[in-house]
Amino acid sequence: MVDWFWRRRRGVPAPRLRSREDALPTARIDLHEFAPAPAEFLARAAYVQLAVFEHAARAAALVHATEAKATIALAAGVALDRHRALVELLAARGADPVAEMERVRPAIDRFLRLTEGRDWVEAALTCHLAGGFLDDLFVALADGLPRELATEVLALFAPRADPRYLELFTRAMEDNTRLAARLALWGRRLLGDALLVARDALAFSDDHRSDEARIEPAFSELVANHTRRMDALGLAA
Repeated sequence: MVDWFWRRRRGVPAPRLRSREDALPTARIDLHEFAPAPAEFLARAAYVQLAVFEHAARAAALVHATEAKATIALAAGVALDRHRALVELLAARGADPVAEMERVRPAIDRFLRLTEGRDWVEAALTCHLAGGFLDDLFVALADGLPRELATEVLALFAPRADPRYLELFTRAMEDNTRLAARLALWGRRLLGDALLVARDALAFSDDHRSDEARIEPAFSELVANHTRRMDALGLAA
């Protein structure tokens, strides 16, 4: 990967990249009944954004091209800004943000270890695919929060797709014809790891059988959104 960021090979068709606004449905997924208490919700959302930031920072450190570093750094900045804002919302409710995040971190730390990736492109794809999946989850759960808090959370999670970030994958795949197959496998693996984090975030009732029947359609929509993101990159989900 010497100077792939600056070169495009002629005759290689690039997939049409769509913004998240184009790729995903506007209706929110019905998971609000499973929203945890506000403090736990904010702590999980904040720690997930910290995990996304860590992956983005690692990708920026591993990639060589300066423009690619700058593009990935912008994505890292979005995640860090969200983390800080969620921590502020948590503190404003009288909670200790560090203590609250400490309670929810085991499943997210496991996700971090499993989705580190072997190189910058896998780490960057984790931010886009797994980060997008978990963004969708928290947007869906936000409807179960008090109205004022839900409004603030939804404003934080407004889509901020950057076509330049998606172009990183297209250019990398143009430079390495075998990369698309590897990224497709990585994307499918990310889905399983993100689903584990998502399930851990839900507040189940005592009737687990009934709960499972109700969350299945909502999780199917989350998976469909993940598939759309992969399709937008030309990856077979």
